[in-house]
Amino acid sequence: MKQAESTPTLFSRLRVVLVETSRPGNIGSVARAMKTMGFGELVLVAPRFEGALEHEEAVAFASGAQDILANARIVDDIGAALEGINFAAAVSARLREFSPPVLTPRALAGQVAASPELHTALIFGNERFGLPNEIVERCNVLVNIPANPDYSSLNLAQAAQLLVYECRMAALDGQRAASQVGFHGEAASVAQIDGMYAHLEQALVAVGFLDADNPRKLMPRLKRLFARTQLETEEVNILRGIARQILARCPPRD
Repeated sequence: MKQAESTPTLFSRLRVVLVETSRPGNIGSVARAMKTMGFGELVLVAPRFEGALEHEEAVAFASGAQDILANARIVDDIGAALEGINFAAAVSARLREFSPPVLTPRALAGQVAASPELHTALIFGNERFGLPNEIVERCNVLVNIPANPDYSSLNLAQAAQLLVYECRMAALDGQRAASQVGFHGEAASVAQIDGMYAHLEQALVAVGFLDADNPRKLMPRLKRLFARTQLETEEVNILRGIARQILARCPPRD
């Protein structure tokens, strides 16, 4: 029993990240959506107006969830927002050519609820422009809401409400995604995986497999490939060790 009680629940392992939000009301509404479903960690990346967490409209739309705003953090970039995260989920209505694996909200919720070693971030983009490709490509999965294809427009807060609802249901009911295998080791953090990509790119340039001046789509394709594997820390270390040995034998070209 003590072991079960010490296992972190999804309610303490889930972070909501809003990137460059334009409207204070949406920030307050997302805070309200989170609180109604039992989640509390909110991070804002470079909101497009000053005083985002104290803005009158944000406070009004939070409607009883002002504590979520009071405890929220504002950071300058996505790297800071993902510190301590080892499973990043980009939420987007737009599919990308080189996106990570695509999941529905329900499949995503089942997967992260069933994996207590995953510290998960749900990442939502700007109301008008969504998430840039460089953020999507560094995530483990892309979450796409299977809305009406003739009218798939969802407000930011509506999308957040849907995601945290599914996560709550999965956390309470013990749902698991059908394809979930589970990790045998510690899941690698986003920062560890980013470091691996940089190291691997250096090695590929050194051996002449990647032309740094004309990289084409090689690195996005490799990122998509590795995103499907759900890398563990030890696996990242192995890949970096391979890159290190390549660079020892083939120093970077000038």
